[in-house]
Amino acid sequence: MSVKHPFEEFAKIDFRVGKIIQAEQVPGAKKLVKLKIDIGGTVKQSVAGLGGHYKPEDLVSKQVVVVTNLQPKKMFGLDSEVMLLAAVDGDTVCILKPDRDMALGSKVT
Repeated sequence: MSVKHPFEEFAKIDFRVGKIIQAEQVPGAKKLVKLKIDIGGTVKQSVAGLGGHYKPEDLVSKQVVVVTNLQPKKMFGLDSEVMLLAAVDGDTVCILKPDRDMALGSKVT
């Protein structure tokens, strides 16, 4: 069953373009990768379940879409300040990214 939400709730979410500038496997965590993401002059940390789908070194320099206005969440003892968006289809995970280079911090609408 799906729940309907007013458009105004969705409009409150701040989606931005960022660039992964650092990525490393979280020690002791099979699937978690710690990312440093530049969102237009501000660098935020994200902890994402990308292990097994991406090698950390292959993520560096990729532009991605992140949600910037969620409360930070502790994951494996690390603060995750932004949420990286990805599509999931069964066992396949694909990060969402612009189809061309955009200015970091660009608003996604």
